[in-house]
Amino acid sequence: MSKKKKTIEELLEEALVSKDGQPFQVPENWVWTRLGFIGEIGSSKRVLKSDWKSAGIPFYRAREIVSLNKNEKIKNGIFISEELYTELALKYGIPKEEDLLITAVGTIGQPYIVKKEDRFYFKDASVIWFKNNTKQCINFINLFFKSRYAQNQIKGMSAGTTVDTYTISNAKQTLIPLPPLNEQKRIADKVERLLSKIEEAKQLIEEAKETFELRRAAILDKAFRGELTRKWRHSNGIREEDTIDVPINSFYSLPNGWKWVELSDILQMQNGVSKRRGTSGKPIPVLRLADITGNEFVDSDLREIMLSEKELEKYGLQVDDILFIRVNGSFNLVGKAIHFKLSREAAYSDHLIRGTFDKEQINVLYLKYLFESPLIRNQLASKIVSSAGQNTVSQGSLGSLIIPLPPKEEMDVIVRLIESTISKEETVLTYLDDNAHIESLKQSILSKAFRGELGTNDPSEENAIELLKEVLQEQAK
Repeated sequence: MSKKKKTIEELLEEALVSKDGQPFQVPENWVWTRLGFIGEIGSSKRVLKSDWKSAGIPFYRAREIVSLNKNEKIKNGIFISEELYTELALKYGIPKEEDLLITAVGTIGQPYIVKKEDRFYFKDASVIWFKNNTKQCINFINLFFKSRYAQNQIKGMSAGTTVDTYTISNAKQTLIPLPPLNEQKRIADKVERLLSKIEEAKQLIEEAKETFELRRAAILDKAFRGELTRKWRHSNGIREEDTIDVPINSFYSLPNGWKWVELSDILQMQNGVSKRRGTSGKPIPVLRLADITGNEFVDSDLREIMLSEKELEKYGLQVDDILFIRVNGSFNLVGKAIHFKLSREAAYSDHLIRGTFDKEQINVLYLKYLFESPLIRNQLASKIVSSAGQNTVSQGSLGSLIIPLPPKEEMDVIVRLIESTISKEETVLTYLDDNAHIESLKQSILSKAFRGELGTNDPSEENAIELLKEVLQEQAK
């Protein structure tokens, strides 16, 4: 006996979300429904790993869809044969222009709109296929998946699973606010314009950061040539020499009272402690690379090891010590100078080198800024040894660095001038470079879009319930 066909009224009752089940209020001419009622949701036919090839038609998994979503180049090197692709296309269909693919494992809920020129197949269960056979505005649905509301809904559906998974069943049940078709298009157009402006702003921020780095390098270069303090020296009656010989192995002439020295002339260096735990002694927090943020250590959840009094004397730190990164996977971090400011007792790991010096004669911040300057970074480039993915600088190499040394009083003035010149720009840059703020702005736009608060809705337009009826009738054929 054949199953009785449902009437459009029965289908509509299933498709509409009751008032109590609606997550938030939308305009009166919108409706709440589920994704499965406005398009066909499924996945691909299974392709065995034995069918993978080194050339042919690209074969994508969830990770490749994520890359497509980010406009990144695909580098997976997985393909299927032209013959298999043709067979799958004839028997089961292939992704078509304005279909939507959604990642279903790992990084779930990431959408990608299929383009006219796309020619690929994809892994079943890893990617969900929304066939846009009812011709909804696919840009609207794509943006919906990028909204925090949609992402929270998808993650909630995945709760309790070992690996984040977005199933076909869950996709069909995903709640979505549905405006009339023309409003879908208006929303998509306006949101994309607004998000485009944000991306333009991000690009301007990146350019500002590059300009700032150049300005910072120029300021530091002037600082360690004595150019920042020229007026200060004049006002303090310090005579400028007409000609100053540049000693061998130095880089440029220095102001009166300055001299070129090797770092080892003013610093004694010591590698950090290599033991990982220990069984006797006193529990002492140990600073590691993981505890570094920017140019300072973060005093939180420091790992402790047992150190004897003799070891603590050797590896213990004092306020205003300076430490250098000895070994790191990043070439640019090796040799970086860190100002130790913690007031509690601590030691340091063997990834670091401590420099001790006469704090009556040397300003620690002078050293910190000096190690950010082109003068030192250029010297370090030839002293760092790279092997097996790690980059290392030795005590001897650090000690052989040639540095400009002004009198302590002028050193203090240089630090004040550097900080007053740079700090304001750093504050602005930190605010501009706040990715969380940018993401929050994007989500604010998307939230308004799917609540009908962008000012694009036309209340006189036909209610979206009529659009939903047409969709249901088309799907019921």
